Amino acid sequence: MKRWIFALTTALVLAAVSVSPCVAAEQTVSFRSGTETGSGFLATPEGKGPFPGVIVIQEWWGLDDWIKDQARALAKEGYVALAVDLYRGKVTKSQEEAHQLMMGLPQERAMSDLKGAFSFLASRPDVKKDRIGAIGWCMGGMYALKLATEEPGLKAVVAYYGLPPTDPAAIARIKAAVMGNYGAEDKGPSPEQVKAFEEALKKAGKTVDVKVYTGAGHAFANPNNPWKGYRPESAKDAWARTVKFFAKYLKG
Repeated sequence: MKRWIFALTTALVLAAVSVSPCVAAEQTVSFRSGTETGSGFLATPEGKGPFPGVIVIQEWWGLDDWIKDQARALAKEGYVALAVDLYRGKVTKSQEEAHQLMMGLPQERAMSDLKGAFSFLASRPDVKKDRIGAIGWCMGGMYALKLATEEPGLKAVVAYYGLPPTDPAAIARIKAAVMGNYGAEDKGPSPEQVKAFEEALKKAGKTVDVKVYTGAGHAFANPNNPWKGYRPESAKDAWARTVKFFAKYLKG
């Protein structure tokens, strides 16, 4: 009887291992950010790698559980994902406080943290230093695109409803392939701003893939959207596009 129970238990464990997705490990890490120290939430795939890396950039709420979940999801797809803590430990659910935190964030410090995150990933033996991308939502989408204008080593960038750069010189500096997921009902950025950005990228000879979702507004991909603007079908499609895009440019 005991042998039968042991054999059954072993079989169940082996079966669970064989069908389970790539399990991600996670930890809080710190890294050099100019003369200061940045930090973030690091999710890594199971195995030795090396793997592609992705910098994950928060919304105006801070490095909350939803952003960490996006890093975990990317790790399960086979990426070393680093979600940077731009607010240095502050997280909120209050729109008023989120606005204050975003407006009070020194852009120079934020960019230093993101560049530090890039260097941190590039220095890791489990990361392919020539296969690092970035993804961001809302404020994070804006910073992901800005990082692409300043970090030539970035291979691919995905921006969800992030305000795009308009300076032709900045756009000309982008080396990464760019994907944008935007809402047709969004006011900031508006579909017109998104279209102008897409056209500017194409004119500059950049690789770009932009989709504007009908019936979707700002933050349509986040189920915690306080404006009741979550659009599950659009969110599902945008994520599928994101996974395919990263696979093409970071794994290909």
